[in-house]
Amino acid sequence: MTDPGWQRTRFPWRLGILSGAVAAVLAGAVVAVGATGGPPPLSGGYGAYNPLPERMPAPSTAFLDPDGRPIKLDAYRGSLVLLNVWATWCAPCVKELPSLDRLQAALGSDRFRVVLVSVDRKGLEVAAPFLKRVGVSHLRTAADPKSELARALGAAGLPTSILLDRDGRIIGKMLGDAEWDSPSAKALILHYLNKPEET
Repeated sequence: MTDPGWQRTRFPWRLGILSGAVAAVLAGAVVAVGATGGPPPLSGGYGAYNPLPERMPAPSTAFLDPDGRPIKLDAYRGSLVLLNVWATWCAPCVKELPSLDRLQAALGSDRFRVVLVSVDRKGLEVAAPFLKRVGVSHLRTAADPKSELARALGAAGLPTSILLDRDGRIIGKMLGDAEWDSPSAKALILHYLNKPEET
């Protein structure tokens, strides 16, 4: 299901939804959750989660918080953030929403949070009630109706998930859906939670 105008008017780049990533990304080998040394735990043939060689500052582009107020990503500094760019009309996005909700319920704290950002053109008017209809109860969504933040983040399709460290820097990105409350996905999050911040 697609929004006919999204690819043409919202993003100048190709929509590259990877709907098969659930089984391949962050799945397979058992990972040591408590490990803090070495690279992040990656498993699955596609390796769709891509840690950046060097962390980079997140863009300062404003978007709307769940209450409709302008906000920037630096408002989340102090927490590890899994930022998920999604839309109500994107089937893979909708598919992974329940697991993102469960991840927030399991690990959400002042140290870690899941942040949803909808690129629906009607913004919170459609995105907020949609979450309730699909049973998401631990998350609210922010809105980026003009896709300005999504472009600034270099999102190459939907869904795109981006990890931000406690200093507001981008750690890595992933294109496509995943089972975010799986043991291996939690291991990825806990790897960064338990690892001292890089300078």
